Order: sequence, then C-alpha cells, then structure tokens
Amino acid sequence: MNERTGSVGLNLSAGIASVAVALVLVGLKLWALGTTASLSVAASLADSALDLMMSVGGLMAIVYAARPADEDHAFGHTSVEDLAALAQSVFILISGGVIGWSAVRRLLSDAPAPLMGQEGGIVVMAISIVLTLALVLWQRRVARKTGSKVVAADSLHYMSDLMPSIGAIGALWISQQFGVGQVDSVVALAAAAMLVIGSLRIGKGAWDALMDRRADPALIDGIAAIAGGWPGVKGFHDLKTRMAGSRVFVNIHIELDGDQSLRDAHAIGAGLRRQILATYPQCDVIVHKDVAGES
Repeated sequence: MNERTGSVGLNLSAGIASVAVALVLVGLKLWALGTTASLSVAASLADSALDLMMSVGGLMAIVYAARPADEDHAFGHTSVEDLAALAQSVFILISGGVIGWSAVRRLLSDAPAPLMGQEGGIVVMAISIVLTLALVLWQRRVARKTGSKVVAADSLHYMSDLMPSIGAIGALWISQQFGVGQVDSVVALAAAAMLVIGSLRIGKGAWDALMDRRADPALIDGIAAIAGGWPGVKGFHDLKTRMAGSRVFVNIHIELDGDQSLRDAHAIGAGLRRQILATYPQCDVIVHKDVAGES
C-alpha cells in the first residue's frame, strides 16, 4: 500500500467515524429531549444534527478529493464543499434563531415549563462528551498523519460542540437540585448565539470561495518568498490565487533568462512548482515562464 492510498484510507476512517458518532449523538439527544423537554438539550441536539450534516459533507469531500479531475471538471470537484457549506450555514442560522426565540419566550413566560427526567438527560450529555472527545483525538491523529484540511476542520468543529453539552449538563443539574429551570433557557440562548455566529462564519467562508476570493495573505506571502528566492528566477509577477473548497489554485508568472535552453527553463519552473506543493500541499499550481525584461 503506497503512502497516498494509506492517507486516503485514514481520512476515510476519520470521516466514517465522524458520521457514526454524529448518528449516535443525534439518537441519544432525541431521546433526552423527549424525556427532559430541555431547551439546552434541544440546542445541543441541533448542534449534533448539524454535525451530522457537516460530517456527511466532509466524508463526501474526502471521497471527491481522492478522485482526479476529469474532462468536465478540469480543476476538480472541490467547489461542492463550498456549496454544501453555504447550505449548511443557512440551516444553522435558522436553527439558532428558532432555539434563541424559544429560549426568550420561555424566559418571559409567567409559568416556565418545568424540566423532567434530568438524570437521564445528564447521562446522555455525559456520554456525548466522552464520544466527542474520543472522536476528536482520532481525527487529530489522522490530520497529523495525512495533513487533511477537511479532517482538521471537522475536528475543530466537534471541539466547539463540547461547550453546549457541558452547559446542558449544568442546566439540568441546577434544575434537578434547586428547581431553577430558567438556567436551561439561558444556556440555550447562549448556545443559539454560538450557532448564529458559527453559521455566519461558515457562510462567509463559503461565499468568499464561490466568489473566487484570494487565499490567505500569509499563504500568498509564503509563495512569493519561495518564488523570489528560487535559483534561476530573475523575478515574478501576476501571482494570483483563488479558493475552491479545501483547494487553493495558484497561478504565477516567473521571469527567466531568455538565452538558456528550454530544458533548463522547464527544470527551474518544475522545481519551483514542486517546492510550492511540498510547502502548501492544498495548492494546485500553474507556473508560467516569461523572458526577463520582456514581460
């Protein structure tokens, strides 16, 4: 098994584990919501449902990333990640709004609905925390070995889910011990705010990619530094980048000595391209060669 095949296998294992954990968490939290009628559990359930959507999207992205470009998609299929992320961000925004509005209504109610079955809800949320931590540890191990941006992003997203789960446990415990059900609504309101903020961040990133926004300035500066110091390159211009899903497409014009052979000019351009790819493996690089002083 070569290194590429091994990396794809590890990435697939992380994607499948992510989907499996999300399915289990959604099932457990549905039961907990029916048992407790807790809005904080509802917020955590919504987060897990969104995790499931994102995990499925991430798994699809991993599968697509393993496919080469074809005649109809010469630059690959990675833009599907941005389309999926944009749709997810809209769903997250609506879910956060619904949960937040429900929390406000319950807080303003003269007789807030009592919580029930707090013990079962606490057990479910504790199980969800353990499963989430186990998944994050595996995803981070895979991301270190393969460098997959999809797996790394999914791991970061699951880490952010721990706070709503911990908040739900606190709200259920306070309700059980002291009969203060309003804490549940406060936790749900905070979780809803996190969902809304997250949805806007995800949506902006997807929109920027679909509109061919340039890559991270730090990445552009890094490529410029490599090109500027590469042996045989007299200068460069028209360094352009655009994002599509987890890929960054790079075009750069390098200026070379016009008196050298085509073979030598090609070797300089090919060496530069290999170095950029080694430093930034998420990139797809096209190097154009111009005669120095005539571009």
